[in-house]
Amino acid sequence: MLNLPVELATEHADLIAAIDALVDAHGSTRSALLPVLQGLREQRHEINDVAMQVVADRLGITPVDVQGVVTFYSFLKMEAAGKHIVHVCRTLSCEMAGMRRVADQLQAELGVKVGGTSADDLVTLEWVNCIGMCDQPPAVLVDRKALGRVTPAQVREIITGLRAGAAPPD
Repeated sequence: MLNLPVELATEHADLIAAIDALVDAHGSTRSALLPVLQGLREQRHEINDVAMQVVADRLGITPVDVQGVVTFYSFLKMEAAGKHIVHVCRTLSCEMAGMRRVADQLQAELGVKVGGTSADDLVTLEWVNCIGMCDQPPAVLVDRKALGRVTPAQVREIITGLRAGAAPPD
């Protein structure tokens, strides 16, 4: 049984329904924790305290276990994020291939520093330590789609496409 006050459960009924759907899709065991949290982050753009409590309840684990996973993985954060998340790889190979220029252009296009979300709440810009594209630096990850050999000139196209509702380019 969920350990939330009735008022809170009522207020977050849509969140609880979303979690229940994810648990139905991925299972109700501890092994489903990461897929459930990833799905929740994609759908809701944040993982708040209520969400962690409900996930813990549905998977039969403690909220501290859920919070530990959320705070450990860079792709799962408690803070609200934009509809799209752009991760900029900061490995040595990307650094040497011009990642700073790509990051500077992303910041200029979005009007935010890395770690921030655009004023329209559309794009969150974050660093990531590696996305596995060291053979194609500099690399970015746009909504879980890896893009290699990204140039500052391509940044405008990527952001314009996201604003227009297009999928990240190939």
